[in-house]
Amino acid sequence: MSHLELEQSQGSYRDEHVELDYREAELSVDGRSVRLTRKEHELIALMARNAGEILPRELLLLRVWGYSKEIRTRTLDVHIRRLRKKLGAYGDRYIETIFGVGYRFQPFRESRPFSLFGNAAAVA
Repeated sequence: MSHLELEQSQGSYRDEHVELDYREAELSVDGRSVRLTRKEHELIALMARNAGEILPRELLLLRVWGYSKEIRTRTLDVHIRRLRKKLGAYGDRYIETIFGVGYRFQPFRESRPFSLFGNAAAVA
C-alpha cells in the first residue's frame, strides 16, 4: 500500500503542500489553516479521495448537492473557483478541469524543467 493510499484509508490526504482531514473537515496549505464551507469540504474531500480520477460534473452535483443531471446550475463551477482560490498558488495544479466532462484532483508533483537533450552530464 502506497503512502497516499495509507493516508487516504486513515481519513486524510497529505502531501508536501496540502493537508486535508476528512473527519475534522480541516484543510491546511503550507501549514496555514484554510476555512472551508461545508460544501467546499464535501467537494474537495470527494475529489481527494478519488485523486487522479476524472469525476464527471453529474456525479459531483449528485454526491455533494443531491442534484439530478436534469438540473442546470453553475454551483459546481463557483465552488471549484473558490477552492482554487483557497489553495492559492497551487489551485490549478490540484484541481484540473476536464472540459466537457468534469474535474480531477491531481496529487502534487514537483514540475521538472523539460530538456530536449536529457541529462547534459550523461551526453558528455
